[in-house]
Amino acid sequence: MRFPELPAPFDAALRGAAAWIVERYDPVGIVAAGSIVRGEPDASSDLDLYVLHRAPFRQRVQRGFGGVPAEIFVNNRASVERFLEDERAEGTPITAHMLATGFTVLDEDPMVEELRELGRAQLAAGPAYTEKTRVFRRYAAASALEDGADRAARDPATAAMILGRAVTAMLEYAYVKENRWIPRAKDLLAGLDPALAADARRFFEAARADVDLARRIADRTIGVHGFFAWEGEREDLSPSDERG
Repeated sequence: MRFPELPAPFDAALRGAAAWIVERYDPVGIVAAGSIVRGEPDASSDLDLYVLHRAPFRQRVQRGFGGVPAEIFVNNRASVERFLEDERAEGTPITAHMLATGFTVLDEDPMVEELRELGRAQLAAGPAYTEKTRVFRRYAAASALEDGADRAARDPATAAMILGRAVTAMLEYAYVKENRWIPRAKDLLAGLDPALAADARRFFEAARADVDLARRIADRTIGVHGFFAWEGEREDLSPSDERG
């Protein structure tokens, strides 16, 4: 294995995560991605680890290593290819981006580089929206706008909630309309036409971001304020899924 140069806490966490993955999954490839690996960590950043193996199952795990959170995606070739296909149709290249831009920690099978190259090619090719997808996204945004406007006079709080969803859907549609990848929510405004981005910022700034109040709501609902350890069930892949 080889590792990128990272500050001490992150370096130890990545090495610990890689050792845990090797012991548990018998991987042929590990790709480390995300802002930590790029050298641009935020206070809440985690390690994104894409694990490639040959076994007929996939799994997602969230786990801490030395106080550093890690999201671990375990897949074989067939499930990676399916994710790439589905994400291209949806316009959200999560898998392609991790594989294409990440750092290869472990590479013991030609499929590791083959899948990374497939991810790079998909990012370059762009999304493949169907007309059905375009129409549905446009309809959903328009419907939410109408619902929010109907509530504005008699229930401003509910209207603000619905209109926030509507505007987010509209901004995502701006990317769909131009056949561009839809970025993550925290990058959504950065790639918009400047005039549109300015209007969107004014809209969302009008509903002041009250983090303390949001955390109070979290305490009464989800019980956490951010990352938490979690392990999904292993999803067995049927023989028809094994196509790679």
